[in-house]
Amino acid sequence: MASPDGNGGTAAPVPGPQMLRTSPPPGPPRSPAQQSWDRVFRRWGGCALLGIGVLTSTVSADRLLPGHEVYVAGALVPAALALQVWWSGAGHRLPPQAPAGQLYYLVRYLLAFVLTWLNPFFAVYAMLGYFDAGHLLPRRFLRAGVLATAVIMAGSQSGGLPPASPVHWVAFAALYVLNATLVLIFGRIAVQEAEHSAVKAATITELERTNARLALALEENAGLHAQLLVQAREAGIADERRRLAAEIHDTLAQGLAGIITQLEAATESSDPVVARAHARRAAALARDSLGEARRSVHDLSPGALEHAALPDALRTTVEEWSAVAGVRAEFTVTGTAEPLHDEVEATLLRIAQEGLSNTRRHAAASRVGVTLSYMGDEVTLDVRDDGRGFDPGKLPPHQHTGGFGLGGMRARAERIAGTVGIESEPGRGTAVSARVPLVRHG
Repeated sequence: MASPDGNGGTAAPVPGPQMLRTSPPPGPPRSPAQQSWDRVFRRWGGCALLGIGVLTSTVSADRLLPGHEVYVAGALVPAALALQVWWSGAGHRLPPQAPAGQLYYLVRYLLAFVLTWLNPFFAVYAMLGYFDAGHLLPRRFLRAGVLATAVIMAGSQSGGLPPASPVHWVAFAALYVLNATLVLIFGRIAVQEAEHSAVKAATITELERTNARLALALEENAGLHAQLLVQAREAGIADERRRLAAEIHDTLAQGLAGIITQLEAATESSDPVVARAHARRAAALARDSLGEARRSVHDLSPGALEHAALPDALRTTVEEWSAVAGVRAEFTVTGTAEPLHDEVEATLLRIAQEGLSNTRRHAAASRVGVTLSYMGDEVTLDVRDDGRGFDPGKLPPHQHTGGFGLGGMRARAERIAGTVGIESEPGRGTAVSARVPLVRHG
């Protein structure tokens, strides 16, 4: 064939990154526009590049093609066109690496090689070997396919095939090394990008699964939260009922019992002065009980604590109880008194009232002692009597008299992380000891 002009070769392009996309990355799905472009180019790209090759070769035929080579090229171009028409019609639907696709790649390569041998501008058609090698060739033949295409590209760029002089051979060798190196480098980059995309896709898929599981867990948690709200509401209602029952027992029941005692004493007394004193005491108890009832409904602190500290309120309670019960009672404070949290003070006062009430109803005591002790990080309240005593191991859980008794005192103490202990023996009195944390007033 004739050599090209003195410019040193044709303008066939050096392969770039887009030419080396030998296989689609197995990563995230491509956009619809990209997928549409891939389908269009894979189907019609061969026809378009063959047309460009024919056009440029026709323009340069007078300088590059002798007469007999024109006829060879004229015979091969229709064959290449027929091959591309078949591919555009049915071949592009073949699955990847199909045997028919491999045969198509081989026949097209041979046609492109011969046409480029006749005219270097047909290398434009040969560029297809870079684009679809990964789709048509098995993995073991992929490198061979793109390196073979690099032979055509280097021959075109060095002035045509075969090289016409030693200078052209040197240029061909250098350009082939350049093309092959670029193909391998960019091919490796494409593989790494594909692997990176696959890792990202797997990570995204796993994140989607995790998000789905998290959403399901959140739904389940929402259901559990709703159930907990219902249970908490029911528990709150039950706790409020227990609180009111304990308050009624500790205030109204004891107040009514004191009123009954005073009225009975008034009716049995023949002395009008003594009877009036008992009546006045009954009226005072009634007023106090009414006030406590209102405070219990509104969940307020006991009335005795409204204007007095815990030691003073306990002292008043013991003195009033002694006057009503007719039993000698003493109150003692040990340690340094400190203002306590309202709930702690209310709990200790109610426990003292319940202990004194139990003593009056069951102990038949002649002497009672109440001691409040401040001991560093806790406060203790002791209620002792010299009454008949009992066996703590045989204590029934609930007494049919309607009171809450020792169980109620323990429940009150446990509500603020405290404890209540009982020491008693038949005939040797009883000692009730409540221990609660010393929580200072906020």
